[in-house]
Amino acid sequence: MDLPSAAPSPVTPLPAAALRRCCDAEALPFATTAELADIDAVAGQERALAAIAFGVGMRREGYNLFALGPEGIGRHTIVQRRLREQAQTMAAADDWCYVFDFEQPHKPRALRFPPGRAGAFKAGMQRLVDDLRSALPAALESDEYRNRRNEIESEFGKRQERAIGELGERAKGQGIALVHTPNGFGFVPLSKDAAMSPEEFNAAPAQEQQRLQALIAALQDDLARTLQEMPKWHREALRKLRDLNREISATAIDSLIEDLQAEYRSLPLIADYLARVREDMLEHAEAFHRPKDAGAAPAIGFPLALLQPAPAETPLGRYAVNVLIEHTQPHGAAVVYEDNPSHDAIVGRMEHVSHMGALVTDFTLIKAGALHRANGGFLIVDAFKILSQPYAWDALKLALKAREIRTRPLSQALGILSTMSLEPEPIPLDIKVVLVGERNLYYLLHAHDPEFSQLFKVAVDFEDDVARSTDNDLAYARLVATVARREGLRALDRAAVACVIDQQVRDSGDSERISASMQGLADLLRESDYWAQAASRDVIGSADVLRAIGAKIDRIDRVRDRLLQETLRGRLLVDTAGERSGQVNGLAVVQLGDFAFGTTHRITARTRLGSGGVVDIERESELGGPIHSKGVLILSGFISGRYAVNKPLSLAASLVFEQSYGGVDGDSASSAELYALLSALADAPVRQALAVTGSVNQHGDVQAIGGVNEKVEGFFDLCHARGLSGEQGVLIPESNVRNLMLRQDVIEAVARKCFAIYPVRTIDQGIALLTGVPAETIHARVEERLTGYAERARSFGLPAAGKRRRAQRVRT
Repeated sequence: MDLPSAAPSPVTPLPAAALRRCCDAEALPFATTAELADIDAVAGQERALAAIAFGVGMRREGYNLFALGPEGIGRHTIVQRRLREQAQTMAAADDWCYVFDFEQPHKPRALRFPPGRAGAFKAGMQRLVDDLRSALPAALESDEYRNRRNEIESEFGKRQERAIGELGERAKGQGIALVHTPNGFGFVPLSKDAAMSPEEFNAAPAQEQQRLQALIAALQDDLARTLQEMPKWHREALRKLRDLNREISATAIDSLIEDLQAEYRSLPLIADYLARVREDMLEHAEAFHRPKDAGAAPAIGFPLALLQPAPAETPLGRYAVNVLIEHTQPHGAAVVYEDNPSHDAIVGRMEHVSHMGALVTDFTLIKAGALHRANGGFLIVDAFKILSQPYAWDALKLALKAREIRTRPLSQALGILSTMSLEPEPIPLDIKVVLVGERNLYYLLHAHDPEFSQLFKVAVDFEDDVARSTDNDLAYARLVATVARREGLRALDRAAVACVIDQQVRDSGDSERISASMQGLADLLRESDYWAQAASRDVIGSADVLRAIGAKIDRIDRVRDRLLQETLRGRLLVDTAGERSGQVNGLAVVQLGDFAFGTTHRITARTRLGSGGVVDIERESELGGPIHSKGVLILSGFISGRYAVNKPLSLAASLVFEQSYGGVDGDSASSAELYALLSALADAPVRQALAVTGSVNQHGDVQAIGGVNEKVEGFFDLCHARGLSGEQGVLIPESNVRNLMLRQDVIEAVARKCFAIYPVRTIDQGIALLTGVPAETIHARVEERLTGYAERARSFGLPAAGKRRRAQRVRT
């Protein structure tokens, strides 16, 4: 048997002073928080702030940021504040517009402008179109234009008349008349300067008839050749008219567009676009013509508005300008938080309008996304939200890798529809993206998305809590003052601030650290202010803070209260007095939303001769989680290592959480299970007035667990309801003493010696305390029992506990 070399030292109950490290209100150097200045720095988050500074300053590709940490610690607030401070030192990003591409109409062209000039360009283009709607019709209705147009038309008419007249004269000289009939031109023989009648023609000699017919045939050939030339003359006249229209239109257009061209001559892309606009306006000058009697556009009512075409569907809509992004301030980059990061919200969208029973779109209906608005600055996105939106995450990664924004419908990107749609020119992207999310999301993306580590190289890891010190307590008091002023709440006196600090320390689960949860702090201050208002107090006092804490618990502790009542009624079996072998009170924590409370469970162990080893009934029934199963295997290792080094372990034992009908996980009950097993093997009754929490390793060391305050208070509440006897208490791991921030009623009970908290370092200390029997005696009894099992096993020919049936692992 592997026994310790020396007897374990007895366990001394903790004094009341060790159960809670309170903030000393008298040490706070102020009367109320109204005297404290706002705090700018964030205490304890130096690592995160340094990472933000590095990520913002590193302008290389791929150095985007991921702010990781639990919800409610102020990640968004801190990140946005730091980014806005940096953005103020940066130049404003360029403006972007989409315009019509005259060569490829389905590919809108993107134009870049210096900050604040896109809107002016749009207004200038609109003025140009409006002015030309008046100037071009006026130019095309001027006397000079009419005279020159009449000359061209008259020249064409005269040329036609001259050609026909010359042919008629030539025919008349040959005794043939050129006549114009409803069916066109024709030739008729003359008789005494009059058209020959058919009777006269038939009465003429045959030779004369043949001569006349030959003349008419020759003249008809000449007529046909003349008529064939007339379309050419018409096209020539039209060309002259077009040249005239272009000349007159060019004069009107140039006089109006020259100012716009001069204003944007320093921007080559804009100058090139205006040159194309000029050429297109010359080609489509007729679109600007409006009759003089056309009045102003009628007021658009609801029915008429439904019939209006999209701007780009009208002839003049080609010259519209869609200002996608405009920055009115010359300095300061954009900081954008996108709270609904869908695919279209990230890369932009194309809206559609109903027209003649179909949905149509054009370049004026392209809308900016978050990447457009944040271009040249910073974009903040919630990681979970963007991962929850279909294809939004892929769209963001694609934009960051390509360093350009492609706006296209999701159906087109996925190849679902093959119909023709717009293909806007991509816009260059220069941006820093900050994802904000939980730590598990960060690590999952790192493990399963190869592109993630290439695009988000800066981890901004926020602390869940910060170290507690005198300086940090004062800094936290300033934070309380800052939050109270920002929320418009009453000031707090120093006793109230001390209560707030104590509650935040308790929430951290460590008496030496303060919770960094800004959400929890703000909620506590708001609720304290409510109770101060209800009490007609001008300043929030400690009573208001304590009432806010108690009222919140009262609102959500129905389940805890019901479980306690069921235990007191005897429906849930838990003893708090007496002794019993193989039975230990184990402690567990139940988490319901943001409320956690401790419960007591009866843990029992039964042993017998066999070869099955230790059977975890929770695992066998598929109610035990993997961590709980691991704890049972560890205590099995302790039994084998201490008692079965040189002989077979011929033991069959079972462990169970009695009256547990849900999943059980965690190893914080493994020490209690080991105590129950040792008690059963040694036949040493366990004091039921004591409860146990703590995990154990294979060497018998008791290890730290979580939720120690809730567990202690849960058993205390049960004992208090039944009546404190002075014998009751809880065994906790010695390493958990620093985590104690117990309620005041528990501390008072300990001070009166009505309840006790025992810090345990080893299993030997715990079993001696629970049974009242020295650990050496317990070990000797266990050794004797297992030796007897081994001897009887040999007589029965039973195999030793070696190969064990592996239970199915169930996640809970």
